[in-house]
Amino acid sequence: QVQLVESGGGLVQAGGSLRLSCAASGLSFSTYAMGWFRQAPGKEREFVAAISWTGASTSYSDSVKGRFTISRDNAKNTLYLQMNSLKPEDTAVYYCAANTADRMPSARPTVYEYWGQGTQVTVSS
Repeated sequence: QVQLVESGGGLVQAGGSLRLSCAASGLSFSTYAMGWFRQAPGKEREFVAAISWTGASTSYSDSVKGRFTISRDNAKNTLYLQMNSLKPEDTAVYYCAANTADRMPSARPTVYEYWGQGTQVTVSS
């Protein structure tokens, strides 16, 4: 059974930092590209960042580029999202997802077959 479990969310002031983790089990983590998405109240789920199976290639949405960093540790089956210079508009539930369609970063939600339950990130002004 595939499980993706996010952690590290919480309440932080604007300008602060958080590091999200996503622990994967039940799948060959090192062979999958991975991604982070988020969904704010009343809005559609949106792409945040993605990383290739080796970690050599990454992709970011324009809204987080330069502030967020996606990384992975294949030995620990864990995906990370380091979030710096947080803004109130970053407030959302953050989801990690496993891309079963190809091994390169993708912003398309349809290529991600497995999703975690999400972790809440709240940024106060």
